[in-house]
Amino acid sequence: MSRGLNRLTARGVAALKMPGRHADGGGLYFRVTAKGARSWVFMTGTAQKRVEIGLGGLASVSLAAARQIASDMREAAALGKDPRVVITSMKAKTECATPKFGKFAEDYISSVEAGWKSAVHRQQWRSTLRDHAGILHDRLVNEISTDNVLAVLKPIWLSKAETARRLRARIEKILDAAKARGFRSRDELNPAAWRGHLELLLPSQSKLQRGHHAALPWREAPAFMRELRARPAQAARCLEFVILTAARSGEALGATWGEVDLDARLWLVPATRMKAGAEHVVPLSERACKILLDLRPAKPAMGDLIFHVAGAARSNMAMAMLLRRMGHGGITTHGFRSTFRDWAGDATNYPREIVEQALAHTISNKAERAYRRGTAIERRREIMNSWSAYLESGASALPLAEVD
Repeated sequence: MSRGLNRLTARGVAALKMPGRHADGGGLYFRVTAKGARSWVFMTGTAQKRVEIGLGGLASVSLAAARQIASDMREAAALGKDPRVVITSMKAKTECATPKFGKFAEDYISSVEAGWKSAVHRQQWRSTLRDHAGILHDRLVNEISTDNVLAVLKPIWLSKAETARRLRARIEKILDAAKARGFRSRDELNPAAWRGHLELLLPSQSKLQRGHHAALPWREAPAFMRELRARPAQAARCLEFVILTAARSGEALGATWGEVDLDARLWLVPATRMKAGAEHVVPLSERACKILLDLRPAKPAMGDLIFHVAGAARSNMAMAMLLRRMGHGGITTHGFRSTFRDWAGDATNYPREIVEQALAHTISNKAERAYRRGTAIERRREIMNSWSAYLESGASALPLAEVD
């Protein structure tokens, strides 16, 4: 070990492809196998017995880091210690410093969730990771591999396509954050990356799964509502409210008592929870108000969620599971907006712009935007009352609603 130290350079190491051990001095070697694997090793021992200790691959251990480890090993050997204690000590320190995926994921969500639109979105991040990525939770973030990610995604990739796509993106973002914090090597490919990586390893998802949300035919809606109203669970009341208001599930799941004026029969959804980023006023039918009155506590706080589980935001999976239990697993909660739209177009004479406003769709035409002012809310109250009456009785007469 008396030969000179620091013979190699970082640039030279990066270019080395010749199989064999390439000496840096002091017992440190850069090894290239016949198959191209590149790693650092430390040689120690006597002339009669040489011991080779692996220090790690080039992707995770730089030249400078390898030299520091080799220096610590030489010092340990000089003191009569086994040089392997250096590696053991390093691993112990790394395990203490590097967080597990589950803990880091929660810390990451907590650090960024203030910028997300709704409590529902925050809850969905946590629930997808909890329900489908449990096998990652106890792994250190720097040990998550492509095989680990595939083990999470493959069971649901085709059966729960949308959930799987969102889960993959969330795992990728968490691991990117771990890299930014220095817990993963900056040169290492994110094992949850899609382009050029997982897209080559996972089967193609049916394009049909990316289309419109499956909807219940509007003529079947009254019978469905009678069955739904017979169910006492809060998930059933939440779904009924979503259908009556033609709202998106996230808008209803994030609704608070401060947004509702039961005297005026109005629900004001703030811009922060709307897809278009604009405040939306929903006229409430008598049945929608009845649902709220039945759920309202004696002294509700303005910020309390209406539909909740022990004060926390309810997951939209509760409504999806309810649909399955009712034998309607082929339709989606969001699809009821299409049911409302089809009913309004096929069974009523309400103007298209009124229907579009009821769905909170962006209206670009100036003449159509005028309907947002003045009597627009009262005109929309008419259509929501008609929708509620149809769901109650099944009557499909065409109510006449002329354009002003």
